[in-house]
Amino acid sequence: MSRIVVFGAGGRAGRRVVAEAVTRGHQVTAVVRDPARHQDLAGDGVVLAAGDVTSADSVAAVAAGHDAAISAAARLDMSSEEFFAGAAHALLDGLARSGVVRLLLIGIGTTLEIAPGVPVHDAPDFPAEGRAFSLGHAAELDVLRAADTEIDWLVLAPPPVFLDNDAPRTGRYRIGGGQVLPADDDAATFSYADLAVALVDEVETAKHHRMLAAVAY
Repeated sequence: MSRIVVFGAGGRAGRRVVAEAVTRGHQVTAVVRDPARHQDLAGDGVVLAAGDVTSADSVAAVAAGHDAAISAAARLDMSSEEFFAGAAHALLDGLARSGVVRLLLIGIGTTLEIAPGVPVHDAPDFPAEGRAFSLGHAAELDVLRAADTEIDWLVLAPPPVFLDNDAPRTGRYRIGGGQVLPADDDAATFSYADLAVALVDEVETAKHHRMLAAVAY
């Protein structure tokens, strides 16, 4: 059993991660900005806590005593680059202070490469609004890659499509490198449930380290 702190636990991905971890017998601290809005998260195996993933002090306080951290957090009330780069700095600083060495982050498929050195968001027809959001995730990666840190981080990026929030858990997935994984013609849309499986698997058995890794069916 591990103690896992999940930032952004109130979102679609975060809720799936919490549920997957608890099902496997882990103890989870579900971190949200406003616990009053997410009281349904609290229950057996889950402690609901207030926290700010962009504050190193808040991260350090809420993460103390845990074995691993998962960040599923996102905010739309500030620029994508400001949020994701700021969260990366705060997580690295706060987790180091709290003694947590394993950090898993949910990335975005549009930062994966479609050709050497060419991420999806640099494709000629990629929409500008989506590119701005993707560049925030790219800035997060820049912070992680440049950091002189003991934190063993991993960014898992699902395919560059909207994920299926309703599909049931299959437990099936594959992990690649920093390139978009080719999909079978009959492959289902990747689900939040199976993204959660991949994340918790990496908590239980760390196989990928300090990289952006594509995850898909």
